[in-house]
Amino acid sequence: MTDKMVKAIGIFDSGIGGLTVLKEIIQKLPQEDTVYLGDTARVPYGTKSPETVTRYSFENTAFLLKQEIKLLVVACNTSSAISLHEIKKTVPIPVIGVLEPGARAAVKATKSKRVGVIGTEATIGSGAYPDTIKRLDSRIEVFSTPCPLFVPLVEEGWMDNEITLMVAERYLGPLKKERIDTLLLGCTHYPLLKGILKDVMGDGVSLIDSAQETAIEVERILSQKGLLRKISGEGKHGYFVTDAPGRFASLGERFLGFRIDRVEKIDT
Repeated sequence: MTDKMVKAIGIFDSGIGGLTVLKEIIQKLPQEDTVYLGDTARVPYGTKSPETVTRYSFENTAFLLKQEIKLLVVACNTSSAISLHEIKKTVPIPVIGVLEPGARAAVKATKSKRVGVIGTEATIGSGAYPDTIKRLDSRIEVFSTPCPLFVPLVEEGWMDNEITLMVAERYLGPLKKERIDTLLLGCTHYPLLKGILKDVMGDGVSLIDSAQETAIEVERILSQKGLLRKISGEGKHGYFVTDAPGRFASLGERFLGFRIDRVEKIDT
């Protein structure tokens, strides 16, 4: 694949959550080829140290660069918060994270200027979301809370049961007391819990996930760089994981909405 016009979009995440981003990219740019890497052997990233997250992120990036991708999407919020800046400095292709698109969407959505952010311990600990939101609108008050159990619950396929509901009520209780009108889902796994999160927060709170905004950003950058695939037809999609490809395929099909024919296990 030497023609820049037929190279794929590369996407990595700590597990299956980044498929929410992939789904939006496929819907917006159906003609584009994609390559997805889920680091399922080392999920979750949110409880790891910044140094470890950065090492994992660079290993994932190196693998995808070997696939001759034309643009890299860092679909993991933890990696975006901790490693994105360094990745951008070291790779020769455009790199997009999910943090800034999500923050922009939250700023647009809030009317009361009271925004809640949930994410992994590492993402929340980095302060990246409040910093970005306040840079966009200094009048907004941001209330953040880590929700470390959400990622393993999603990875187990427990998206709608009593245990997950109890965990959500425990995590989100303090945010409800702050009278937020917008809740930013600062992890790509969390959109899979939208039903429960909506039940807990109520109809008066807008749920923001960055997947759709990230897909818009991907289209904008590819167009700007002259890298959009111009031919019609459906693109091809490759899937790689670092562990449990069968489990990834069965879970992934639930929220992609179509069959995943092949998942290849690799060592990063």
